[in-house]
Amino acid sequence: MSRVRLLVIGMAAMLFVPASLAAVRESPVLAPSIDPIAPYRGLGTWVDMYDAGPWAHPRRVVRMMDARGVDTLFVETANYHKPRRTPMFRPAAMAKMVEEAHRRDMHVVAWYVPSFDRLERDFKRSMAALRFVTPSGERFDSFALDIEATVVRDIPTRNRRAIALSERLRERVGSDYALGAIVPEARALYWPDFPYKALARSYDAFLPMAYFSYRTSGYGGVYDFIEANIRAIRQETGRSRVPVHVIGGIAEDSTPREVKALVDAARAKGAVGTSLYDFPTTSASQWEKLQKVADPQP
Repeated sequence: MSRVRLLVIGMAAMLFVPASLAAVRESPVLAPSIDPIAPYRGLGTWVDMYDAGPWAHPRRVVRMMDARGVDTLFVETANYHKPRRTPMFRPAAMAKMVEEAHRRDMHVVAWYVPSFDRLERDFKRSMAALRFVTPSGERFDSFALDIEATVVRDIPTRNRRAIALSERLRERVGSDYALGAIVPEARALYWPDFPYKALARSYDAFLPMAYFSYRTSGYGGVYDFIEANIRAIRQETGRSRVPVHVIGGIAEDSTPREVKALVDAARAKGAVGTSLYDFPTTSASQWEKLQKVADPQP
């Protein structure tokens, strides 16, 4: 199925980039796609900053993803606790991933983990991903904020800062550009009073970290857990049709039958997409189950 990529408009004056980052250019202007939710639909997979293989062989790994039927690659661009000279992790390898994915008609969503302790740093690192342009002019198709860190221990303060950062990002990208919110499992005990409704004003899609591998087992247990997460997101946001992309269990701790339950529940409850965490640890038998996400509904 053809997927529409983001177009770049109004290429403003190019920012100076050090020679070490010559593979990367930045542009501050974004344009919406025809279907802004498209990057969150279908089968996804995840790469974080600690996955050695994808960063060492970015093009080869993306080809492997394509062969497994992946629609969207979610790739970590930075996080709050890993200091670097640049706000983008491995920008040259990142560019190769984006270019190879787009060549194969796959989407790529950037994600960043903020601390909410230093909001200006969180904002700048988020914007670095939103402005990222590869040497051939490719961009990320969307951006998702990974809202899970507990560096700020006081929950009301953490909530206010998460909302403030989200509103600032929304203001910067405009109303037509899709943003995703990666959020804890529904009604997570470590984050009571999570501000779903307030965040729903800034985000177009919610991606609950419904890691069933930490909470339950077996087909029935996983199905019910995934269903409960989708239902809770809709109830808490007050948006009965809010797009939900379910991130299931840790791949290496999940059985193929549990992965089938993840897919079955996501399809039955109208989630727009599904994924396991993460790509390097997902087995062939799990991919076989995950590929059913794209099957037509009966």
